[in-house]
Amino acid sequence: MTDQEARRAELADALVLVRARIATAARAAGRDPSEIRLLAVTKTRPALDAALLTDLGVFDLAENREQEGGAKALEVARLRPEVRVRWHLVGRLQRNKARAVARWADEVQSVDSVRLAEALARGVAAARESGDRAGPLDVLVQASLDGDPDRGGCPLELLPTLADGLARSGELSLRGIMAVAPLGVAPDAAFEILAGAADRLRKDHPEATVISAGMTDDLDSAIAHGSTCVRVGTALLGARGLASP
Repeated sequence: MTDQEARRAELADALVLVRARIATAARAAGRDPSEIRLLAVTKTRPALDAALLTDLGVFDLAENREQEGGAKALEVARLRPEVRVRWHLVGRLQRNKARAVARWADEVQSVDSVRLAEALARGVAAARESGDRAGPLDVLVQASLDGDPDRGGCPLELLPTLADGLARSGELSLRGIMAVAPLGVAPDAAFEILAGAADRLRKDHPEATVISAGMTDDLDSAIAHGSTCVRVGTALLGARGLASP
């Protein structure tokens, strides 16, 4: 068995376990497992890992940083030219990177300010004009569940204003809400707050149905509280990263 075949087998085994865990959590919550999308977080992993995941039927891939994500998207397209990957940016995004990310990302899950939204809209317009993308950029509002400005996320009281602005944009499509459970807060308590914020968001924006919540350590709790998208890195790809991320 070659190294590549061994790695594919390793990823396949991990994928079976992750999908089984999602299904178990969904059924425990009285939900259909098919309602929950698996987002494979490939940050610090080589492009070959991402390509091997597409061989296994995983086409939603996520990155934390624009620079790594843009380069990896190009490399995966070279490795698997026949495959249509849907790329998501899930990490904090600086406004000066908005134009670049608009060229390769299908969705940005970490929109937490009006100024970032405006920068992304300008980036999308430029990318459409240059032929680098054909349509709007899907976005999620990132909610801050503890109000800590250093962790990213929009304060809950400001979410309606941010969501209204996104919904009015011709370059951005509001799809839902994302959050990370704060350190030191029980996941159940954090995701209960998020569920309430998601309910309020959908009242004004019925199309915003995505709730992106839950990672390797807390996806079971997130699913119990309504998550429709879990972001899994370590449980799927292991703790191994690139030699020089």
